Amino acid sequence: MAEHELIARLSKLLTLDSPPIGITFSSTLPDSPPAFNAPMPTPLEDGRTGRVPAGCVFWMKAVDRPFSTVAADHANCSVGSVTHGLLSPSEVAEREDISAIVESGWVGPDVLSQLPSVSPTPEAIVYQPLDGRELSVEPTVILIRVTGRALMVLSDALEDLSIQGKPQCHIVALATKGKITASVGCALSRARTGMPPAEMTVAFPADRLQEVVDKIGAATEVDTTVARYASQDAKRFAR
Repeated sequence: MAEHELIARLSKLLTLDSPPIGITFSSTLPDSPPAFNAPMPTPLEDGRTGRVPAGCVFWMKAVDRPFSTVAADHANCSVGSVTHGLLSPSEVAEREDISAIVESGWVGPDVLSQLPSVSPTPEAIVYQPLDGRELSVEPTVILIRVTGRALMVLSDALEDLSIQGKPQCHIVALATKGKITASVGCALSRARTGMPPAEMTVAFPADRLQEVVDKIGAATEVDTTVARYASQDAKRFAR
């Protein structure tokens, strides 16, 4: 089955409201797609600025169009810059956003040293909607936004699925290491992206797409059988 057919089947099986997106970590700046060109705001005292509030915002933008980014585009969010391999923990440790989340008690002071990160450092990160249009480059990671029901199916289908909490963006780094990971989201990312309250995210290596779709298909068949039985059984209680 071709890649676009697998993506279409994935979207149908999980009843996705938004198309999956592909994230490519590239060692060179590609000729296409075009660069994300939103203006950068004036830097803060710690030098922090970027083209969007955080790298996870690119997930939302990529639903509509493909684009490429570089490290500076992501740099307003220090946590995301670390997880995406763009900055080291020592380079962001004294930044205001790190101080804010540590001082609030949202995370501990050792959070940066515990974060997974993309390696080697990418020259560019490309984001693309996986909606059937021709791809500029092959994805490294596939990211989907799912409901609770879809996460139920994924949990049944994928024995190595890991469900993580904050920060949300580290699931992308884990996917580059071969892992399939879901996130319940985090307050930081939800505030910045506007992601609907009922949505969560899942990231997995693009080279596992066939496997993921096959396993979801098998789990969905079993769920359908069980749901049909439950619906029939529930009719005994109808008034």
